[in-house]
Amino acid sequence: MDLANKVALVTGGASGIGAAASRRLAAAGAHVVVADRDGDAAELVAGEVGGTARIADVTDPDAVAALVAAAEEVQGHLDVVLLNAGITSGQSGTADLDLAGYRAIMGVNVDHVVFGLTAAVPALRRAGGGRIVATASLAGLVPMPGDALYTASKHAVVGYVRSAAPVLATEGIVVNAVCPGFADTPLIARAKDQFGDFPLLTAEDVATAIESVLERGEPGECWFVQPGREPAPYGFRGVPGPKGAGAPPSVDWETGRP
Repeated sequence: MDLANKVALVTGGASGIGAAASRRLAAAGAHVVVADRDGDAAELVAGEVGGTARIADVTDPDAVAALVAAAEEVQGHLDVVLLNAGITSGQSGTADLDLAGYRAIMGVNVDHVVFGLTAAVPALRRAGGGRIVATASLAGLVPMPGDALYTASKHAVVGYVRSAAPVLATEGIVVNAVCPGFADTPLIARAKDQFGDFPLLTAEDVATAIESVLERGEPGECWFVQPGREPAPYGFRGVPGPKGAGAPPSVDWETGRP
C-alpha cells in the first residue's frame, strides 16, 4: 500500500486498533492525524509515527468538522479517513436501560461516523477522491446477546456505510466498514478474563484487514475479521422483493448497489 504524500485522519487513534492502524498508515507513507479524547496518548502515537495529534470529542459535529479541517491543512488535502472511535455500553440495553449510557454509545459509535463522513466528503471531493473506512464490528453483522445497544450501534454503522457508498462511489470516494470479532484491545479489558481460551484478534490483525480494505475494497463492502481466517467482504443475503415484481431499476436487492 503506497500512501506517499497522502494525509490520513484516524479517530480513536491513541490506542488499540486506531494506534495499530496509525502505524500501518504511516509506514505506507501517509502523514497521520491521530485524533483521540486522550490528548497525551494521541501525542505519543503521533510522535511515534511522525504525525499530528488532535484532541476531539467525536460526538460533537463541530469538533469533528474541525478535525477534518485540521487534517486537510497539513498538506492541503485529505485522502484517507478511518472512523475508528468506539465504546461498549456496559449494559444489556433491555432490562437495565440507562439513558445516559445509551446516549453515550450512540454518540460515539453512530453519530461520530455520520459526522465524520459528512465532514470528510467535501474535503475528499477537493482531493479528487479518497477512502473512508468505518470500524464496525462482527456485532454489526450478527447479534451479540448481552449487549443489544452495542449490536444496534454497529448494525447502524453497517447500514449507513452500505447506503452511503453507492452514491459517493460515483465521485471517486470509496466507503467501507471493517467488522472485527473480539479483539484484545482496551475495549474489552474489563471482560477479558471471561474469554478464557477463546481466540482473540490482535489490533495488528485488524490493522492488516484495514490495509486490505484500503487496497482493494469495493464500495459498500463490509469486511469481516476473525482469528485464523483471511479478512474478506461479508456476503449479505438478498432481500426478497415484492412477489411478481423485479427490483427497482436503480437498486440490486442483493448488493444494495445501483
